[in-house]
Amino acid sequence: MKDRERAEEKSHSAEDHKHHARRKLRIALITVSSSRFRDPSLRDDSGEAALALCKKAKQDAMLEVVDDEKQMIRLHTLRALFEESADAVILMGGTGLAPRDVTIEAISPLLEKELSGFGEIFRRLSFDSIGSPALMTRSIAGIVGSKPVFCLPGSPDAVKLGTELILKELPHAVFIAGSQ
Repeated sequence: MKDRERAEEKSHSAEDHKHHARRKLRIALITVSSSRFRDPSLRDDSGEAALALCKKAKQDAMLEVVDDEKQMIRLHTLRALFEESADAVILMGGTGLAPRDVTIEAISPLLEKELSGFGEIFRRLSFDSIGSPALMTRSIAGIVGSKPVFCLPGSPDAVKLGTELILKELPHAVFIAGSQ
């Protein structure tokens, strides 16, 4: 019976956190793409999809495009968090297997805590959607300076799937990560 009581206590705690969390957040969306960075006339379907989902969820979101370059990815992520006061960052792209895909390598050293459950659940949902190619999915999430940062593959479908998943728990994650 004690296990059940603990489970109920934990679920009440999570609901309490959600109740006290801010509803309106400022989210930095960063598309990592050399081609779109070099030619701004190219459509950023993934970034636009994430932006639309954030607006639909009544969140404040800003979108920018950066090159597939570690230092630029880090600089824009840190700038969004600490200079632009974003509550969270979602990076899209640069997570593949190609030599220029360095988003994971750029962000991993910044993570103070890793949210391994995000990558696990995202890959599972991806597997349900696309099958075995999901095994090549490199997505991570963690905390940088008490704020959540997520790295998603750049395909529009992956961005939609990941952004929908993130938005469900983001106010809760921001509240918990920032609590003292």
